[in-house]
Amino acid sequence: MDKTTKAIHTPFQRRDAYDALQMPVYHTMAFEFDDADVMADAFCGRTDAPDYSRVLNPTVTHFEKRVANLTGAKEVSAFTSGMSAISAMILSTAAAGKNIVTSRHLFGNTYLLLTRTLKRFGVEARLTDLTDPEMVRSLVDADTCCIFLESVTNPQTEVADVRALAEIAREHGIPVIADTTMIPFTQFDANASGIDFQVVSTTKYVSGGATSLGGVIIDYGRFPEISERIKKDSVFNYGGYMTPHVAYMQTLGLETLQVRYDRQAASALKIATLLEKTPGVVKVGYPGLESHPHHKRFKEIYGDKAGAMLTFDLSDEAACFRFVNALKMIHRATNLFDNRSLAIHPASTIFGPLTPEQRESMDVYDTTIRLSIGLEDPDDLYADLVQAIEAATKD
Repeated sequence: MDKTTKAIHTPFQRRDAYDALQMPVYHTMAFEFDDADVMADAFCGRTDAPDYSRVLNPTVTHFEKRVANLTGAKEVSAFTSGMSAISAMILSTAAAGKNIVTSRHLFGNTYLLLTRTLKRFGVEARLTDLTDPEMVRSLVDADTCCIFLESVTNPQTEVADVRALAEIAREHGIPVIADTTMIPFTQFDANASGIDFQVVSTTKYVSGGATSLGGVIIDYGRFPEISERIKKDSVFNYGGYMTPHVAYMQTLGLETLQVRYDRQAASALKIATLLEKTPGVVKVGYPGLESHPHHKRFKEIYGDKAGAMLTFDLSDEAACFRFVNALKMIHRATNLFDNRSLAIHPASTIFGPLTPEQRESMDVYDTTIRLSIGLEDPDDLYADLVQAIEAATKD
């Protein structure tokens, strides 16, 4: 069945009292029970009845079931943000004395979570080149609890060979955890690629135009002990469960996810192709381009559509600032995969709190602009980019 069809036709957990076509927003904290026995069964997890909205809510459950239906996952757990989902995933996997083998090209807050926050709790982050399987293999030992990667790194656009990493993980009986926010789960089969757990910022593609913050852990069921911790520790004890209203909006977003992604990815490829030939542009980073060093690998794993994020480099930081200031249509804002196109200078914003040495080690350059391509006409977007580049690079 087509993914969009699945997204629209996932049945309700229970029939709605008024036969609403959309799952209602159950904006309530508590739920009534017929008797003490039924109540005890719900609170002890012997039934799927909701007990308290901090840990189980019908609107959120329906959203989780739609994601599970689209991905073939055994379990899906929804959280208040992508970072909340990442934190819950890592805390369910790691422990004092353990280490995580991961990329030196992590996104800013994920980098700080693994290298600073978790360091205080005795968890080591081993940053390496995930595109070199033998280097990864040399770092995995008896205390490694997982291999963590991002499907496409942001903003470096690196693509690791997740299948090779999965082979290494299987040798050591540890999971592969992948942040696949950059390529939506409707686009590729994460389970078949060897990914055990996906973490996704549903704020991005899923929400449908940046309507709401959210995140999910998608669990393929190969590590039951970790799965149990996600449900019992992360959802019950950490308090990061998604709210009903957000779940409602993101359920609507799921229905148009693939349609929006198809357009955004096509526009991004067209714009990236044009930027490669644009005077003043030093380099373009987009896995959909044949010139990208990881183009072949990306295509083998994720398919023909390479997402809606691209980067390009100008001569120096001053030119980047002039470019950003000259934009007329594209918004100066962070976030990715809004319906509107967005531009940002990552080195001075997202990665601004890091030291120059840290940015250099992560290949975050002062010369790089990141674009998130929206739903506007690509020719209109390119015209705005050209006039801003001309303004940034004129003598």
